[in-house]
Amino acid sequence: MSDTQLELIKKLNDKTATIGVVGLGYVGLPLCLRYAEVGYTVLGFDIDPSKIETLNSGRSYFSHYGHERVTAAREQGFSATTDFARASEADALILCVPTPLDEHRDPDLSYVTRTMDSLLPYLRPGQVVSLESTTYPGTTEEELRPRIESTGQVIGQTLFLVYSPEREDPGNPNFSTRSIPKVVGGSCPACLEVGEALYEQVIDQVVPVSSTQVAEMTKLLENIHRAVNIGLVNEMKVVADKMGIDIFEVIDAAATKPFGFVPYYPGPGLGGHCIPIDPFYLTWKAKEVGVNTRFIELAGEVNRAMPEYVVGKVAAALNDHSKAVRGSAILVLGVAYKPNINDMRESPSAEILQRLADLGANVDYADPFVPQFPSMRDYDIHLASVELTPASVAAYDCVVLATDHEAFDYDMILEHAPVIVDTRGRFRGGSEKVIKA
Repeated sequence: MSDTQLELIKKLNDKTATIGVVGLGYVGLPLCLRYAEVGYTVLGFDIDPSKIETLNSGRSYFSHYGHERVTAAREQGFSATTDFARASEADALILCVPTPLDEHRDPDLSYVTRTMDSLLPYLRPGQVVSLESTTYPGTTEEELRPRIESTGQVIGQTLFLVYSPEREDPGNPNFSTRSIPKVVGGSCPACLEVGEALYEQVIDQVVPVSSTQVAEMTKLLENIHRAVNIGLVNEMKVVADKMGIDIFEVIDAAATKPFGFVPYYPGPGLGGHCIPIDPFYLTWKAKEVGVNTRFIELAGEVNRAMPEYVVGKVAAALNDHSKAVRGSAILVLGVAYKPNINDMRESPSAEILQRLADLGANVDYADPFVPQFPSMRDYDIHLASVELTPASVAAYDCVVLATDHEAFDYDMILEHAPVIVDTRGRFRGGSEKVIKA
């Protein structure tokens, strides 16, 4: 073990290391808060000045992380900046930047590579760089390592490189950054030892693996597992509906089996940054080695078809009431991609709203976590959340439950809505005004 490695591990273990987190979104911010919570000096980096201003004033921009946690982190020495030159102050640099798909549904690593290029002038001996962004196997070795080595650093001797996939689940009350086990792979054995030291002070269980490629594939398997099973149950939903069977009742009954079955529930489509996107990182990489991932791609086709299926259900429901979609007033309940948070990433609600508007409907939405519909690249939606009252609900021709926030008064909605298209199985009483989608 080199002196550089020993010194870095000592600083990580005794919490005298400065932790730099690059990208202060749904992954980076909770990581900052956790490191600050246990006593590290934490420096957050982001290119968005509004985020920096908000955090440095002791406030949070996420509904599921209260202002008090940011204030407490600030009191522990946490600060945020847009100045990447300050990366030289950090002993650890953890990259938590987006990895979206481009217009051809191919991996877009530009956020990762641009971020790494921005940091290169400020790297110094005795640092560890950890990539947490979800990506295809080989990214750390093929994209980050050559860039770092171009500065003269020697991986495993002067600077240490690891990959540790994020596993955040925003809004989940049962799991936190601390309690979710952390998979870590290093570019070499020395890198892995440093990576374990980086995370074991803040995460209850660190799971070391033999390489960065294994860690990268682990994250993809987790998300592909969910995407494929959700695709299966979404297809089963369509079949069950044609047969007049309630798929939610079927799933609940199947879930009583104590072995061999894991319940997944259908919905209006896939949302969030991970499940709709990550499988295609593997399908793209698999083609490089001559493998056609038909199973994964089929699940993606099924899941991507769900918003259109919901719109078809809306049209059928209105038709049963002698109304057309064009000119009808339609309210979509919930535009966040999952309950009880304000995360809009890849939300199927956006596509449902846009499709209905394109068909000539007068659309509105209600979401207590998203007061103003954000600007989104693929959608032309300029709306603010409406207040739910008996009178306002009754004024719509159709109400579509897209995201089942706990804050909604479902009894009131059921009583006053003329017709409800339920994509989440929330209305289970058998009312004639409820259409399952």
